[in-house]
Amino acid sequence: MLSTNNTYYSLSVTIFLLLTFIFPSQGQLSSTFYSTTCSNVSSIVRNSVQQALTSDSRIAASLIRLHFHDCFVNGCDASILLDEGGNITQSEKNAAPNFNSVRGFDVVDSIKSTLESSCPGVVSCADILALAAESSVSLSGGPSWNVLVGRRDGVTANQGGANTSLPSPFENLQNVSSKFSAVGLDTTDLVALSGAHTFGRSQCQFFSQRLFNFNGTGSPDPTLNSTYLATLQKNCPQNGNGATLNNLDPSTPDTFDNNYFTNLLISQGLLQTDQELFSTDGSSTISIVNNFANNQSAFFEAFAQSMINMGNISPLTGTQGQIRTDCKKVNAS
Repeated sequence: MLSTNNTYYSLSVTIFLLLTFIFPSQGQLSSTFYSTTCSNVSSIVRNSVQQALTSDSRIAASLIRLHFHDCFVNGCDASILLDEGGNITQSEKNAAPNFNSVRGFDVVDSIKSTLESSCPGVVSCADILALAAESSVSLSGGPSWNVLVGRRDGVTANQGGANTSLPSPFENLQNVSSKFSAVGLDTTDLVALSGAHTFGRSQCQFFSQRLFNFNGTGSPDPTLNSTYLATLQKNCPQNGNGATLNNLDPSTPDTFDNNYFTNLLISQGLLQTDQELFSTDGSSTISIVNNFANNQSAFFEAFAQSMINMGNISPLTGTQGQIRTDCKKVNAS
């Protein structure tokens, strides 16, 4: 026969388990978070991205970049979408890595508008970014994955953090690795997520330092393929237009595949941070690049997992933050 203390203990455990089932712990994202509150959220996002792709072949890469640049600053809280105004005195949009570079805000606003009509006040802007990134990849020939959702939106922006936390295309591999490590991402995440440069474009200003006077040497970056170098020098002449666009992947610029990695093997990485993954002597990234270059399935699997890992960077959940009705501004501001 149970003692009174044992009976009390058993009852307490039972109640605890019931409460845990009814009120799941905060901080846990789930692929089924909207199953009863907005069951068509994924199809709404996917259809919107597909529609945007019909008129803008760059938009898929731009949307995944938005998600990346959001998660590395304050976590995945849609702070990158906030305009200046109200309590937002400095927008992340105006930080150096984002100004006149990050794009796709109009597509996010369109998705949000459709969702507000279908499921008002339910889906966060942070989750829209995560879902749009997955749609962008899968619609472009890449892998699909079950996006974990349940994030809420931040009410502050961090322009200073955007200036310091986001990897720069001019940095060496050690610095970039440190920035990934600072948000809990490892070397495989670094290489896999860099593979998003298998589609999209980059402006001359982000790599022109490699073309003529690399690190003050008076010569081009020696890791650049000579034929590729000549093409880039023609596209981006000295004192030319720094905003001129160039394909990140010269072979299949709008398709999500593993050609980014095969390009690195022949010294055709566009950005310094791209090529250093393969050209930095002794780096643990070299074997990963080789694996992904020779096995697209391995890359796709790792990329999907790394996107989930990145999407888990410090999300706001439960009663934290808010569900913005307009992604550009904090509610009641």
